[in-house]
Amino acid sequence: MKIFITATDTNVGKTLISSWIALHTGFSYFKPIQTGTRDGSDSFEVQKLSDTKIYPESYAYKEPLSPHLAANLENDMIDIEKIVLPPSRNLIIEGAGGVLVPINDKHLMIDLIKKLGAPVILVARTTLGTINHTLLSLEALRSRNIEVIGVIMNGEQNPQNSDSIKLYGLTSVLAEFPKLESVSMNTLKSVALPQKLKQILEVE
Repeated sequence: MKIFITATDTNVGKTLISSWIALHTGFSYFKPIQTGTRDGSDSFEVQKLSDTKIYPESYAYKEPLSPHLAANLENDMIDIEKIVLPPSRNLIIEGAGGVLVPINDKHLMIDLIKKLGAPVILVARTTLGTINHTLLSLEALRSRNIEVIGVIMNGEQNPQNSDSIKLYGLTSVLAEFPKLESVSMNTLKSVALPQKLKQILEVE
């Protein structure tokens, strides 16, 4: 199975959730577009936290900017037709930023999601503003006929926001990932994968 991990914004927790799922399932990991490599990479972080197989990025840029800007600074342009999924049966694909982040003059992240054809898990914050951001992201994905598996809430639990997203977003909240005091392989191991997520990912 292949899943695409996207989010309502940047720094919402895509890499953390990708690491958590990879650690508990053994899924491989692929980040097609990485920006901000001068500060490290999400691939390195996932490798450190999950010890799973990592496939190299198709495009990587130094500055921590939107992909179209980071590429432009290095006199490059991202061609989504050159982004091909690696030959892994079970694969996590992590996007960059939110679903409408520009990739080049013609394409947004949502266009890459559509091209790759993997169903989506949307990562959302639990804090104020998440209902609006999550519903907008769900609407954008559905407008392109992209399959949405469900939402993972990341942060201090907020049942009211989770319930509202389920109700108005007509979606499932697959997990409510807690705020961790520290992030390590051990702390990620301590957070069990919910049964409904296991079933979707076909994990025993």
